[in-house]
Amino acid sequence: MNIIDLGLVYKIEVDGASAHVEMTLTSPGCPFGPYLLHQVNEAANGVEGIDEAQVDIVWEPPWGPDKMTEEARLELGFDI
Repeated sequence: MNIIDLGLVYKIEVDGASAHVEMTLTSPGCPFGPYLLHQVNEAANGVEGIDEAQVDIVWEPPWGPDKMTEEARLELGFDI
């Protein structure tokens, strides 16, 4: 399952060679938070033409299963 389908990425902006990603976590205490932040930063910086990427964790709006794609909710057993 990827973070887009899970609804964790709220915004991606590209301005020239700079990228800015706003994402959230399922909860403030998510044990995968530091790992996800690092992975998203590495992935964004690895995009051809991007020289600088900034990844910010935001808490508004709060994440919930409603942010997930229908396929992700079905696969993970959430009622839709």
